[in-house]
This record gives sequence, structure tokens and C-alpha cells, in this order.
Amino acid sequence: MAWNEPGGQKDQDPWGDQNKDQGPPDLDEVVRKMQEKLGGIFGGKKGGGGSGGGGFKGAPAGLGVIALVILVLWAASGLYTIEEGNRGVVLRLGKYLETTEAGLHWHIRFIDTVEVVNVEEIRNVEIGYRSAGGTGQGIQTVPREALMLTQDENIIDIKLAVQYQIKDAKDYLFNVRNPDQTLHQATESALRETIGKSKMDFVLTEGRSEIVSRTEEITQEILDRYGSGLLITSVNMQDAQPPEEVQDAFNDAIKAREDRDRLKNEAEAYANEVLPKARGQSARMLEEANAYKAQVVAQAEGEASRFTQLLAEYKKAPEVTRERLYLDAIQEVLDKSRKVMLDVEGGSNLLYLPLDRIMQDAGRTFNPQALLQNTNMDSLNSTTPQQPNPQRSRRALRSREVR
Repeated sequence: MAWNEPGGQKDQDPWGDQNKDQGPPDLDEVVRKMQEKLGGIFGGKKGGGGSGGGGFKGAPAGLGVIALVILVLWAASGLYTIEEGNRGVVLRLGKYLETTEAGLHWHIRFIDTVEVVNVEEIRNVEIGYRSAGGTGQGIQTVPREALMLTQDENIIDIKLAVQYQIKDAKDYLFNVRNPDQTLHQATESALRETIGKSKMDFVLTEGRSEIVSRTEEITQEILDRYGSGLLITSVNMQDAQPPEEVQDAFNDAIKAREDRDRLKNEAEAYANEVLPKARGQSARMLEEANAYKAQVVAQAEGEASRFTQLLAEYKKAPEVTRERLYLDAIQEVLDKSRKVMLDVEGGSNLLYLPLDRIMQDAGRTFNPQALLQNTNMDSLNSTTPQQPNPQRSRRALRSREVR
């Protein structure tokens, strides 16, 4: 049976007897109970109602323990850890105190604050374009940054990427209000200065590396002068080309320039091949001419000297000298001939065959067929052969010469 059913017992009411005193609780009783509880907490003894402060005899010792616990907890809350690659910048009441390395450190809680700066992260800034990231839109050009004027008053569309990191955490936090934006503006300014001092062809062809190095040098100088605490690690030229409006015409100009260079290289190669041969031939012809000149001059001088000597001898003995000259001439002529026809008085002509000379020319090997080819068969069939007489032959030839 439930306690609130009719006929139930009243003492089963869980809230006690509702018919008892329904007045407000006694305030003194409430204070006394609270004093007893506090006395039990701080180690005091429960006293009677007449001893008003007896419950707080152990209060100083309990407060000291609590204060010590609170102090330990506060001190422990001041511990902090700096991970590898980071730096901790400690501020005391907003003023720079120190820079801590990686590891476990302590600072005064609620007085000191720690700013953690990643000094090993490689950051990136883009000049002239923006990467769309994972949107799949590729690269978006920023014409306000990309279009620059060259020294020869041409407009070029250039895109540059700069990678950098923090080299000084304190300077990065306090010297410049927005170091990353400052780097962006300094790089754009340095790039415009470098492009403005260079011609368009130089930028588009062999001057890329020089443009990049010069831009990096100027930008780092500006950052150091500002005390930004940033260090440029690399500068990469992503693209450099004329504006889209003149791209086709510029491509035609590039093709024409390439054809010109190709033809020029081919001509130089042909010239390098022909010129050495021509120089060699001219040198050979000059040497041959000089040799022929020396030969002719020497021969003329020799003949002149020989003639002078013969003239002197001729004046001394004309007949003997004349006959000597004649014999020498006949000997020179007959020495080169393989056939000799002798005019014999009172008989037919006799063919004289110099067999020793024929055999010498044939390599000292007797060849009857060659002998027959060099022989007049009609003369061999003569019916009245006679023996040659060199003395008579010389007289006959001399007489014919005289006639």
C-alpha cells in the first residue's frame, strides 16, 4: 500500500511529519551547523553552543596547506614546452624579455606571456599570380602585379615565386607590423626595378637567372634594412612572356629570330669548313710558285754561268769546243731514244736496237713481244744487213749537219 493512499500511515511520509512546526528554520542553528562543519574540515573539535570560536582552532595550519597547494599548482601552470623548429618569445607585462629555444621552460603565470614562432617553416609568396590550390582552377594571373615595363619601353607579363623563412623571431614579431605583406611589397618593388633596367629580349632569353639573383639581392637588402627578421631561401621565375594581346606577333618574331640564328650558324659552319681548305690551297700554291721561281732562277743562273764558261773555252779553241758541243747534244738526244736509224753510204738504212736500254726499261726482263712491238719488221727483213759502225755513223751525221 502506498503511503499516500487512503487509510495509510502518516509516519510513512518521506518528508517527515507535515503537521509539525511549519515555521522558518532557526538562523542560529544554521550558523552553528556551518561552524561545526568548518571546524571538522580544518581539524578543530566540535564544541558546544557556548564556545563560539572553538571550531577554528586548527584554521591557520589548514590555510597554510591550502596556500602551499595553490602555490604549487600556480608554479606548475607556468611550465611550457617549445617544440623543435620553434622559438618562444617571452613577454613580461607586454615587454620583450627573452627568446627561448626548443625544450621545457618556465615563466611567471599571469605576468609573462609566450609567443611561439615557427622558424623552420618554408613560407611562400607569389608575385603576379595566385595559386588556386585544390579548386582545380590552376593559376590565376594578377595583372596589377604581373605587367611591368622594360627598359626599351615594352610591357612584359612576369610571374615570380619567393620562398622564405623566419631567421629572428623577435624582429619578426616587433619590428614590422605585417612582415609577410612587407616581403610581398618589397619583392614586387625589387622586381620592377630590375625589369625596368633590362631589355625585353634579355629578360625573355638569357637574362632569367640574372633577373632572379638581382631581385633576391635587392629584396633581402630591403628586409634587412627594415629589420623584418625574414630570410629569403629561393626565388623562382615561373613565367615571363609578352601580354596576351601581342603574343601571336611576338611568337612570329621569336621564330624569325630562331631562323636567323639557325641560318647564321649554318653559314658559320660552312665558312669554318671552307676557309681552312682555301687557306691550305692558297698556301700550297704559294709554296709551289716559290719553288718554281727558285727552280727557274737557279736553272737560268746555271745556264748563264755554263754559257759564260763555254764562251771562254770557245774563244780559246772554237773547233774543238764546237765538236764537243755537238757530240754532247747528239748524246743527249740519242740517250732518250730507243730506236736509232743509221744512214749508211752505199746501202740501205740500218736499224740499231739498244737492247740494254730496252731491257732496263722493261725491268731487266727480256720480253720478245715488247721487242717486236718496238721493232720495225720491214727493217729486220732487209736483205743487205750491215754491221753498224759508230765512227762512220758519226761522220755521216756530221756531214749531214754540215750540209
